[in-house]
Formats: sequence, structure tokens, C-alpha cells
Amino acid sequence: MTIQSALALEDGTVYRGRAFGAPVDAEAEVVFNTCMTGYQEIATDPSYRGQMVTMTYPLIGNYGVSVDDRESRQPWIAALIVREYYDDPSNWKSEMSLGDYLRGAGIPGLSGIDTRALTRRLRSGGTMRAALVHDSFGLVDEILRQRALQVARLSDQDLVAATSIDQTYRWLEASSTHSPRIAVIDCGIKENILRSLGRLGVEVNVLPFDATATDVLALQPSGVVVSNGPGDPIRMDAAVATVQGLLETGLPFLGICLGHQILGLAIGGTTSRLRFGHHGGNHPVLHTRSGQVHITSQNHEFQVDADSIPAASGFYVSETNLNDRSVEGLAHETKPYFSVQYHPEGSPGPQDNQYVFDRFVGLCVGQR
Repeated sequence: MTIQSALALEDGTVYRGRAFGAPVDAEAEVVFNTCMTGYQEIATDPSYRGQMVTMTYPLIGNYGVSVDDRESRQPWIAALIVREYYDDPSNWKSEMSLGDYLRGAGIPGLSGIDTRALTRRLRSGGTMRAALVHDSFGLVDEILRQRALQVARLSDQDLVAATSIDQTYRWLEASSTHSPRIAVIDCGIKENILRSLGRLGVEVNVLPFDATATDVLALQPSGVVVSNGPGDPIRMDAAVATVQGLLETGLPFLGICLGHQILGLAIGGTTSRLRFGHHGGNHPVLHTRSGQVHITSQNHEFQVDADSIPAASGFYVSETNLNDRSVEGLAHETKPYFSVQYHPEGSPGPQDNQYVFDRFVGLCVGQR
């Protein structure tokens, strides 16, 4: 028996389709992702905590799910919304269907709706709160809309604590006694960041999001990375204070996504919300000084405000988004500090930007 589910937006628009995944309701903000593949990596990206994801590519589920392709210990999305869900995957790596995977994680899915229309509505109206009701039979649109209006906004939620870790651990040993030791602050990290550092032979130590500068320096690292994660950076006061302390040491610093935003706040800048965020694997980014353009993978709702960077900080906008001119990178004029708003590890998305890790580790080697 096919169960009819409904997705109601806060503006009153209701989309009705077929349920898959877990037979439960979901309440969250809804965003769209433009990747053609990588739905498992998207589902397991901790930065999506508190959000339902709409896939703009129409056919989802055709290659199934593999444990090897996850980006963290569990899926974090609130729900998955697709045009056409395929429940009979064909791939040599597939271990189960996407529907079974989501069902096991308690996450609902909705298929059979016009995802193009939904995406256009989000682009014009901005990211919206939404309610996904598993069995919507007999529920009128206004009742569904009221459910959506009761959803907490992303900015009103503390999301990082549940996606981070409780205690420090070592991801990888150094490949040699001369390899640098890297401290990574986990704000909801994707594991391909750790893998990308590991391929360079460094020792990787991962700390919780609330680690202090003293905690980090106790590891005697050659450099520090602050990772991606969910939610509004303005709620990350402790992490901002930690970064401010680390910037006093001269240690090489790399901020990724939320880590980039935290750096912006730490140097006295401000952040704000984008209209509908950047979610996908095809965002063009311009390097302001070299003139090079890279295609990047992105997943964020907030930005560092370009005109808020204090001139006295020594930082400048190193990269910008060619679609909307938002800040995609910061760098210091003289010190080994830089950040990127995009995801250099890809997964899903292009691997063109792995050079970011090469650059950072090169700075760390120079510190030894």
C-alpha cells in the first residue's frame, strides 16, 4: 500500500507525494542540493543537521548505499525529498537500498513531487521552515501550514554539540617522526577532511567543538584546523574565543565552512544568512589575487560579511563566489592563517580543491 505524505512550507505551499524511508513525521528547514550523485554523503554530512534536503537531480537511489561512502557515524538530515525514488539499486558496492538505510536511521523520505517547482520556490522565497507529514490523508493544507509555522528556525537552535565528539582521539598516526601533528576541532566534521589530511602523512588529532586554546596547545600541534558543522556561527562563542587564542600563537590555521565563519567572527567581522544557502557540487569560486576559478562543493546557509573585516586585522577576502559575490575565503597578509567557505574535501563534489590541504600542511612543515 502506498502511503501519501505531504510537505508543507511556511508560506502555505503543500506538496503531496509518496512516502519512503522511515514512517515518521519531520519538522525542519528545507533546502535544495544540486549534486547529481552523492546522496549518501549528503545524508551523512553533519552540516545538514536541522534541515530537510531536496535533491534537484530527478532519480535518486539507483546505486544504493555502502558503508564505505558515509561521511560520519550516522545520517543527519531531517528528511530527504526527491522527484523519483528507485528502490532496486544496481551497484557492486551496494549493501542496501537508500530507503532501508533511511528507515533504519528513523529518517523519512518523500518522492513523486515536482522538485523543480520546490527549488524555484526556495530560490525566490528563500529557505523555509517545513513540516513533512508521513500519512497526510484527511489533513487540509492550512493545518499542515500551521505545523510548518511552529518549526524552530535554524538560527534558534544549538546544533553543533550533538554532531561533535565527547573526547579527543587520534585519527591517524604520523607516517614518520618528522611529520607534523595537526589538531582538528570537530564542529561536525566530514570524515573526508580527516582522510584528506591523512593522505599527506601527518598525525591527526581530533578535539571536541568546545576545546579551549589551552586544550589544543597541550597537543603541541604544528597547525590547527576548525571544521565544518551545522547551524548559525553566531552561537559559537566558545569556539570563537578558542580561535582568538590560537591566532595569538602564530600556528598555521585553516578554517573550513563553519570554521571559516568562526574565523571571521574571531577577527572582529560579522556573519549573516544567505537567501537560500549554497548546497551542491558546482559552485564557481574566484581567487581574488591570482584570478583562477575553481569549481567547489558547498553546504552552508551563512556567510562572512565582506565589508565587516577590520582592516587592522591583517586579513583580506581571498576568494569570492562568482554567483553572488559572497565571501569564500579569508587569508592573512603575513601570517599562516587562511580559511575557505567551501568544502575542499568534496565528497560529494569535485576533488579539484585538495590543494587546500597541501597548502596547509606545507605551512605546518615550515613551522617545524
